[in-house]
Formats: sequence, C-alpha cells, structure tokens
Amino acid sequence: MKKYLKLFGSILCLLFLINTDALPQSIRVMTFNIRLDIPNDGANAWNNRKDNFVSMIRFHKADIIGLQEAQKHQIDFISKSLPGYNWFGIGRDDGKQAGEFTAIFYRKERFDTVETSTFWCSETPDRPGLGWDAAYQRITTYGKFKDRSTEKTFYLFNTHLDNEGEIARLESAKLIKRKMEEICGTYPVILTGDFNSFPDSPPYKVITATVDTNTSIQFSDSKSISQTKHHGPSGTFTGFDINARPLKPIDFIFVRKGISVLTHATLSDSFDGFLPSDHYAVLVEILLNN
Repeated sequence: MKKYLKLFGSILCLLFLINTDALPQSIRVMTFNIRLDIPNDGANAWNNRKDNFVSMIRFHKADIIGLQEAQKHQIDFISKSLPGYNWFGIGRDDGKQAGEFTAIFYRKERFDTVETSTFWCSETPDRPGLGWDAAYQRITTYGKFKDRSTEKTFYLFNTHLDNEGEIARLESAKLIKRKMEEICGTYPVILTGDFNSFPDSPPYKVITATVDTNTSIQFSDSKSISQTKHHGPSGTFTGFDINARPLKPIDFIFVRKGISVLTHATLSDSFDGFLPSDHYAVLVEILLNN
C-alpha cells in the first residue's frame, strides 16, 4: 500500500512540475459600451452605476476589454478600481484627452503591448475630423499584444461606428479592414466594438466579407463559430430598460481565421433592478491556434 501511495505522490509532483505555459491558454475578451457620463441620466448616471460596472468586470474575469463611449474620468475610475489592468487610448476630439475614448484594458501581468495606436474613421484617418456623413468624430484604437503565457502575438482593434451616418458606418468598416491589411500581416486579429449595425446590415457584411471589400483579410462573427451554444440575450442595446428584450445585437466581437471561439455570451447582469450600462457586454473565450 505504501508503495502505491508513494507512486501516486510522485505522479502528483510531476503534474505540478509541468510547465503550464506549454498548455493551451484561453483568452477572455469583452466588448462593452459603458455609456458616457451624462448627469441627466438620473438614476442611471455614471456615479450611480460605476461600482456595479467595475464589479461586473471583476466578476467575469475578462483578460482584455474594448470599451466604447468612455470619457477620461470614467477611465481613471475604472483603472484605479482595477489595478491589475493597464490601458491605452486617446480622446476622439483632439487626439489627447478630450471626448470619448475607445480605450482597451488588458491584464498587465499576462500581456505586453508591442504597439498601440489610434486612427480616425474618416477620409483623413491620421488626424481628428468627421468622416463622410457622421454626426460625431469616430475612432478605432488598436494594439499588438504578446501573451506571456503562450509567447503568441496578436492584434486587437476596438471601434465605435457612428449612430447616424449610414455612409460613415459602411466606409468606416471598409477603412478598418484596409488598415488591418496594412498593419497586421498574418497575425491573429480580434475586432471589438459597438457597430450601431445589425447582422443584416452592409457594415456587418463588409466585416464578415460577404460583400467585396477589395481586401484579403476575413472575419467571422464569434457568435456564429462558437464551439458552445450562445449564452444570454440575442440583442445588446437596452437603453437602460431592465425589461427590454432586444432581438438583434449591435455590439460584436469578430475574429480572424486562426482563432477558435470556445464560448460566446451576452451579459445581462443587473443590480437591484438597474443595469451597469445601456448596452449589454459581450464576452468570448478564445484560443489562438498555432
């Protein structure tokens, strides 16, 4: 009996000594329009929901988060509340701190950033400005990441397309894909954001390459290729209505070929009858394939 116990103990020791870096490591990616800070939102104003927002991020253990509508003071609060994350991004109004950010948060102990940048969704992407028929300036922030646990490198782009301009949404989708083709080479790419577009819309079709965009880079909606059934509501915009049942999403996580999607969820967390934002978050668990 002692012989078998000794053998069992040796096996356990070997298991603990295995280099877990060599094992597949999934990445939990979230996209979340956090709703900018508008005091006349009343009970749904940022000060009344910011702690719930942070609690939700913490509970769901996202590794990388693409935020939309984030203002600098909101980002500062999130960063202070979640010290395990670093972030990057710029304000869309001046390329510094003014206006909304499409900030990207990431676990600083797991990921290194090799490159970070932002471009405007317009005819002049290198400087602030409106694009096409957009009502607001729109930006896309991206980073090149190295995962310390696997030594794998990938890109993540995060955007927020215009809520009014149909031409702007379509042309922005085309621009984002052209930029990716210029920047990303053959690396895996993730695209997160609030696209203000349904799955049957032209921008969605451009991104998923069901219409000609004159680019070779192709994406899949992570929901459509998830290895497990989608969890949560179908739609993603509620307008803070706790009883809303949105049927179509406008917030998406797209992935390039070479990325496996293990799970896909729309998170409808609420706190005593209140939502942390007027959008639901979308969360996926992915694997970067060799």
